[in-house]
Amino acid sequence: MNPDETRLTQWAINTIETKYRDDVSILIEHNSLRLDKDSESKSFSYYIPASNRANGLAKTFIIDGMGYDLFPMSWERIERMADIKEYNTTCLADAEILWARTEGDRQRFLSLQARLQANLQNPQYMLVRAKKWLETVKEIYQDTLFEEKVYKVRENAGYICDLLSIAVAFANQQYLPHGQTDQLQALSVMNVVPKDFVRLYREIIVEASPDSQKRLCYNLIKNTMAFLDAQEDNSEASGTPDYSELASWYQELCYTWRRVYYWCDKCDPVNAYLWCCMLQNEAEEWGLKFGIADIDILGSFDKNDLAGFRKRAETVEQHFRDAINENGVVLAEYKTVEDFLKAN
Repeated sequence: MNPDETRLTQWAINTIETKYRDDVSILIEHNSLRLDKDSESKSFSYYIPASNRANGLAKTFIIDGMGYDLFPMSWERIERMADIKEYNTTCLADAEILWARTEGDRQRFLSLQARLQANLQNPQYMLVRAKKWLETVKEIYQDTLFEEKVYKVRENAGYICDLLSIAVAFANQQYLPHGQTDQLQALSVMNVVPKDFVRLYREIIVEASPDSQKRLCYNLIKNTMAFLDAQEDNSEASGTPDYSELASWYQELCYTWRRVYYWCDKCDPVNAYLWCCMLQNEAEEWGLKFGIADIDILGSFDKNDLAGFRKRAETVEQHFRDAINENGVVLAEYKTVEDFLKAN
């Protein structure tokens, strides 16, 4: 750390100790998002408040063209980082403590860093977090399809590349330590990446036509979806499904089947269709998870044959019941309230 940075760090620590001693929990140094030419310049980054009074410590300023930002991040946000639910995972993973109010505060921060590392070692959990970013990207893309302003299409295309890169890194049980910087280099050395990901990413950035950017973004998203689905299939194939989990899901969803049957019997195609949309989505998700192949209900929808549609829904429901029973799980079913009360 050069002398000027040492003086700035000491200024921050002195300010805390003289004005905010009981109001700040932790002062953090974090430098992995700095430019290479500034990498030797190390100083404070953010602090964790212990009270609202700590807001007075926040400060932004410029020294010799270098911008500084001393800003607060709550314990709640740091906990979300530990659970891989924030954008800049590196702000926790690569942070160093400059000052701590108590040893308890220091250990709390270190324990959250350890929790983050444990989550990174959990492939199933990291895949869930990757899919969350994919869902965000799909929302951005939906807005982009109707966008006519060129600058906005380009902005959204950049976010799509960025957030999908995070999703791919998560699927590899990694994060991007340098944020948006050198993502292509980071991706190129990962174990697995979606088909044509690096090529499409690069083409999106250099493409001049906004309509072509939209098309390229679609291909990047589609390939990433297929990639994450394949990772999920591999993950599930390597583990033993918990059919008690499937039973709990079915016990909750069986009332939706009841709704579909009711509206079929009432000859009401609109209500039967709408309730089946939710049922179809759930059946597909849980069918894939537990290897139940025949989950197509809506493919048989015919407003003039609701009896046939009802029969198809019953067939799919029976597949789930059979899977539960054949794997030794007993559904919590009772014929009467008295039977339930006796058992519970």
